[in-house]
Amino acid sequence: APAAVKAIENTVNASGNDLEVVEGGTRADLLEAVKNANGLIVRSDKIDGEVMDAAPELKVIVRAGAGYDNIDLAAATAHGICVMNTPGQNSNAVAELVFGMMVMMCRNQYNGKSGTELKEKSLGIYAFGQVGRNVARIANGFGMKIEALDKFVPDAAMESEGVKPVHTPEELFSQNDFVSLHIPATPETRNSIGYDLVMKMPKGGVLVNTARKEVIDMTSKEIAMAAVQEIARDCDTALGYGSWQYKAEQAVCDAFHIARANRKMVTAVADEIVKCAFSMGPRFGECMCMAVGSELADWL
Repeated sequence: APAAVKAIENTVNASGNDLEVVEGGTRADLLEAVKNANGLIVRSDKIDGEVMDAAPELKVIVRAGAGYDNIDLAAATAHGICVMNTPGQNSNAVAELVFGMMVMMCRNQYNGKSGTELKEKSLGIYAFGQVGRNVARIANGFGMKIEALDKFVPDAAMESEGVKPVHTPEELFSQNDFVSLHIPATPETRNSIGYDLVMKMPKGGVLVNTARKEVIDMTSKEIAMAAVQEIARDCDTALGYGSWQYKAEQAVCDAFHIARANRKMVTAVADEIVKCAFSMGPRFGECMCMAVGSELADWL
């Protein structure tokens, strides 16, 4: 939504600061743009030590979204740069799309056959953060049975929202008709969802991934395809999992790129970005750079 970019620009300019937008540029364009920047807004551009070295005046990096795995935190610490994110602004948008895809799979991808319904089906939520909680809220409305796995959330917190806690991925996958992934990409979670886990799902199970593509084990995808007649998967097709998309007349959807993007949500994220940037106060300086790569250009 161009209105979101414009809103950020208006707020920055009204404060007496300048905003430079790097849209669809190269890595060299980014390095050039940050030379005099005091603040940097990014979506998915890789912000590492090279970028920080090129930006001696940089004081704050704001990630437009919850995850920050594209930012080298150790390098930021070494450079004395504050890193902020904007969690929660897109959580409902992602959660609603999860159910759009689940309904589609229940209804045989709208192929004219009646299919089934979500009521009384079981849903496993992998990570019970802001998105996971919104998924649980909507699932309760559908009358689903809900389990969740999150080692950082107390059992009592899940139970208070009508969710049964489980404590291993094996439990989550083997006990639920649907599993929805909301885990971040960390050293522990990268490539953690593979053949062994997916094949534990019941016949006709559906795996929905609106998290990071890296959590799926690419090395096992060809093996998993051998049993895909029994299990339909939803994966990050636009980010390298296209070969998982169709098999045995069971289609899956691209979740990752579109899950977070709608006009209302983007405006909310834009507002949160500005709040984060200007919370730095006098340290912020007079120039902000917004890096808008090819993906972010579409997203905004």
